[in-house]
Amino acid sequence: MAKIPFNIPPYIGTELGFVRQAAENRKICGDGPFTKSCSEWMEKRFGAPGVLLTTSGTTALEMACLLCGLERGDEVILPSYTFSSTATAVVLTGATPVFVDIRPDTMNIDEKKIEEAITPHTKAIMVVHYAGVACEMDTIMEIAARHHLKVIEDAAQGVMSTYKGRALGTIGDFGCYSFHETKNYSMGEGGAILLNHEADIEPAEILREKGTNRARFFRGQVDKYTWVEYGSSYLPSDLNAAYLWAELLEADRINENRLASWNAYHEAFAPLRDAGLVELPVIPPECGHNAHMYYLKLKDLAQRTAFIDYLKERDISSVFHYVPLHSSPAGRRFGRFHGEDIYTTAESDRLVRLPMYYGLTKEDQEAVISAVRDFYRKRG
Repeated sequence: MAKIPFNIPPYIGTELGFVRQAAENRKICGDGPFTKSCSEWMEKRFGAPGVLLTTSGTTALEMACLLCGLERGDEVILPSYTFSSTATAVVLTGATPVFVDIRPDTMNIDEKKIEEAITPHTKAIMVVHYAGVACEMDTIMEIAARHHLKVIEDAAQGVMSTYKGRALGTIGDFGCYSFHETKNYSMGEGGAILLNHEADIEPAEILREKGTNRARFFRGQVDKYTWVEYGSSYLPSDLNAAYLWAELLEADRINENRLASWNAYHEAFAPLRDAGLVELPVIPPECGHNAHMYYLKLKDLAQRTAFIDYLKERDISSVFHYVPLHSSPAGRRFGRFHGEDIYTTAESDRLVRLPMYYGLTKEDQEAVISAVRDFYRKRG
């Protein structure tokens, strides 16, 4: 293991106390008290009509696709520069992912490329808020409204981020969060689906509860519950929710700590940017980000490979990110790319992520900064 790892899962120190409480409650399956507390916290904090915890960000995306009514023959427009879960959720419904190019500044879907990819088969647009920086949602929502399309926000990296003051995940029809151990807030494996229309809440509850109206039963709305629709088990254990609850209670503290590390990197690397040696993350003025990651864009793939090796020799872990989905075996099999790949592959080849996590010490920040500077100093 590197002396300075790429990621350390967040840990506040109160998690085990809440996990113990959940165990002692003898209520450790889904929708226990901690699950409900986490959902209510997000509903209130982010202004969502409904929030349901799920077993992962992936299953939140699957639920969103099913709730959109996607089926074989339908198409969904999304970026190729994303994790496989974004496209897999589409493919599992029988629909086809239609990939479009990204913007080079934010690495998000290029909103100007969406409309030309729409066909009579298009049913939804799935946006990915890369690095917790919002897509251009006003334009995307306007396109969706004009063409009567659903919008799913893959906000796996966007918890606590905003677009024009609105929480990511609350702008489209559905929002999807991840609480994987690599995310800003974690329950080990877990996620959440944000339901932004009241009419979708009950269908989502049924879908999540194996196709039954069990949620209505526990609210006293029916005298027994039964199988009423298709569904699956998307409920996380209350033990996992108890772990997450500790971190939600300290959400601002975690956010501020990560932003401090992000800002330290950004200030330190500004001279390298000004010298034309690297490109730094771009945060549009209407976006409030959550410091999910800090990345640099280097000259090309060869330089990035040398850079990663250089930091590894100094016990610092840095990593590249997504291999564009349209060039992957499954992407070629299940989807298609609309238009020209101008930026997706080229920008992907240049991007490298630096260590970024809650509790990253100033000493380790300085070690990373020093190593990056040395890499360029030795190259003249």
